[in-house]
Amino acid sequence: MRRRSFALATAAGTALLAAAALPAAAQPAATPAPASAVSRPGVTEGSVSAADLLAKVTDCSQISHGKYRTDEETSATVPVCGKKNAVFWKADMDIDCDGQVTAKCNKNTDPWFQPETRWNQSDGKPLNAEKLPYVVAPSVSGIWNFESAGIKGGGIVAVIYKNKVEYAVVGDSGPEKIIGEASYAAAKGLGIDPDPATGGAESGVTYILFKNSKASPIESHSDAVSRGDALAKKFLQEN
Repeated sequence: MRRRSFALATAAGTALLAAAALPAAAQPAATPAPASAVSRPGVTEGSVSAADLLAKVTDCSQISHGKYRTDEETSATVPVCGKKNAVFWKADMDIDCDGQVTAKCNKNTDPWFQPETRWNQSDGKPLNAEKLPYVVAPSVSGIWNFESAGIKGGGIVAVIYKNKVEYAVVGDSGPEKIIGEASYAAAKGLGIDPDPATGGAESGVTYILFKNSKASPIESHSDAVSRGDALAKKFLQEN
């Protein structure tokens, strides 16, 4: 979960260099992801284009009771918006490296590293931020309650950046008043610098979260992609 601002992360990185509900049965059937849908840096996953998804989220019907900040030092400008069977927001992307200790995500590479995530793998271990694309939801507060909105741990998310689409899961929770964060793997898959201390994107990231969806198991990215592609097609039809 996020514990710093983008600016603070950049400063910290520089200093370091000087001295990171419907049951499953009711969801669209998951079909095996084609080879082209495997996570690769800067490559769109699934068959639905970024342009088609973005065309459906040009206007915001705000469902949050207030707006979120993207970083600690910024003003609150980001609402959570409602669509049929989905919610979305447009923000930045800070890098969450929390979870399992790996070569890219550990206390040496990430000054804010925590060896845990809000939701765990099917074997009880924390999620692997280096390998699994996941998104961070803001913790429940008076601004917005993701749980009552039908968003759950393991829920499917379409993350869009510079005409690229990646499917992720809701894997961690963050501060109550800040929004816009995803895992090392999510950033890498979209061509965003995944460094937990100095990476991320300052703007231009769209997050579409599909209500009452869930990857099974949560750590299966291929399942997230196949379900996400079906949910994205349904989203285009319904909105």
